Amino acid sequence: MKAVTACTMDCPDACSLVVHRKPDGTVAIEGNPDNPFTSGFTCHKIKQHAARLQNRRRILQPLKRKGSGWQTISWEAALDLCAAHIQELRGEPAAILHIHSDGAKGVLKEATRLFFARLGASRIRGSLCDAAGYMAYVHDFGSRKNHDMRDLCHASYIVNWGKDLSRSSIHTAAAVQQARQTGCEVLTISPGGDGNQSFSDGQIRIRPGTDRFLAAAVIRLFIERERIAPVVLKRTQNGNRFLALIAAHPFEHLAAACDVPAEDIERLFAVYAAAKPVATLVGAGLQRYRHGGENIRFINALALLSGNIGRPGGGSYFHLHSYRNLNLAWTEAAAKKPRRSFRFPVIGQEILAARNPPVKMIWVNGTNVVNQAPDSQQTVRAFNQVGFKVVADAFMNDTAQRADLVLPCTLMLEQEDIIGSFLHEYVQYVCPVLPAPAEARDDLWMLAEIGKRLDPPIWLPDAEACLRAALDIPYLETSLEQLRHQKCQRASRPAIAYAGLQFDHRDRRYRFPSALHAEPAPPPAYPLRLLTLVRRDAIHSQMLAEKQRRPPAVWVAPDCPGLQHLDLNRDVILVSPLAHLKVSLQTLPGLHPDVVLYRRGDWMNQGGGANQLIAAGLTDIGSGAAFYDQYVRLENIQ
Repeated sequence: MKAVTACTMDCPDACSLVVHRKPDGTVAIEGNPDNPFTSGFTCHKIKQHAARLQNRRRILQPLKRKGSGWQTISWEAALDLCAAHIQELRGEPAAILHIHSDGAKGVLKEATRLFFARLGASRIRGSLCDAAGYMAYVHDFGSRKNHDMRDLCHASYIVNWGKDLSRSSIHTAAAVQQARQTGCEVLTISPGGDGNQSFSDGQIRIRPGTDRFLAAAVIRLFIERERIAPVVLKRTQNGNRFLALIAAHPFEHLAAACDVPAEDIERLFAVYAAAKPVATLVGAGLQRYRHGGENIRFINALALLSGNIGRPGGGSYFHLHSYRNLNLAWTEAAAKKPRRSFRFPVIGQEILAARNPPVKMIWVNGTNVVNQAPDSQQTVRAFNQVGFKVVADAFMNDTAQRADLVLPCTLMLEQEDIIGSFLHEYVQYVCPVLPAPAEARDDLWMLAEIGKRLDPPIWLPDAEACLRAALDIPYLETSLEQLRHQKCQRASRPAIAYAGLQFDHRDRRYRFPSALHAEPAPPPAYPLRLLTLVRRDAIHSQMLAEKQRRPPAVWVAPDCPGLQHLDLNRDVILVSPLAHLKVSLQTLPGLHPDVVLYRRGDWMNQGGGANQLIAAGLTDIGSGAAFYDQYVRLENIQ
């Protein structure tokens, strides 16, 4: 049997998939050759997804905590237990906290928000992923838009600010390679440690977290050499003030701040000053610092002042909103109740500090929050003080281990849905290909069944109604029946973002940042910047636990000063003010000497978990997580 469906992982590509069910019961997954974006190929992670579905550690029945262990219970008992706890808190719904994220994407995953909106429960705001970058674009342009990815083929140059094309979006990498085949040159800017060599014609190594200074240095050269077109400045609201801000910082100071030689800054200037179009790719990592939003805003300013916004072959590319081409307004309660919000990156702090009322119940779906949020041990302490925790998941990950009740959820290929993408404009139908195993159920079913048990009940629309409501949007001309038949539909959005320099602020003008903040020096006892970068074989902590390496590997440059006091024949630990973690130390040429590189996504209960070391902090805008502001040191185990 062959079926066409789509990937619902937290990945920009949102690949269209062809799934083959063979007579012996095995499943093979490949990229759909008939989909205009997927073009017949997908990543290794998806090809291995069938093994995840059949993993022996998968949770297939509701589990209730019993002492230090677990006992299986029926769905009836599990739903009654949840309903009883919620009913008890109906008079103070803010005592219930819903923690939902995008570990699995889709309209029906978002529908869970409606239950807690109607209840009036507390919710999270901000993001562990891309909030600072997202809001940087909103501050600058008034909205968040990209050129169509296919427009990269019109670029003469692509400047890649920190995106690891070998480990992240496989179709972005393909688009870059296709552009290179037509003569486009790619210049990559990063602290090293990525796999961009085969995707680049040149590379500039930068001190991590200082991209704003490099962009400012190049803008200063544009000012000094009078290369900024007056027509561009006329389309800005605060252009002259911004140019004065740049002029107040000597070129030498900017170059020293980002640790980039003058000749490399000249090379970057030559690219952006060329008469030919330059496309700017912005990776998510460089906005995961205290001044992460500012980093991106200065890069956008360079793209604008060089004449590369609103033109074919130009543009500045970052994550789009996954659901911009779908209608999710119905997931908010019609009669909006005042609701308390907890900032996701500091979730442990905020749960512990909550009063009037304190948090008494937590419902988690779509995230392994204990593992993924900074300061994991603080999040553990926060969970421990809450009376009743429910986690909907398929594996006993670090968050499920802290629950009082674990509800087995269905996974990709086992449930119907509709998804968008934060990279391309296609909306896709997610066809259920495999039956749900044993007692696994989808998140919407769980909450709909609980809602029926409440007094007064909370009624949720059925899946069909949710899917139809999601398609009620001007950008999309399709019905649910058509989408089920065609499998995908492209939203009718312009191929060129901000054409004619028309921006989405009320006055239609661009906004520059108003400050350039200095980068603080590392604490004397912790000289190395910890970068927890993307893994090739996992998406965040969605992985099979038995594949985890023990102890986890970290990499430093051969000339890293942290190596001077180590005996490499003895065990090594990575130390922060919060915790320490035993690691396997390796060297990596090309990495900035101030960096310790850790590939994120492993679990604490399997000997990993870098977020135990990382303090909970916020980015300058967007309530994002400042993961990469953490400094550490390396020590031998005493």
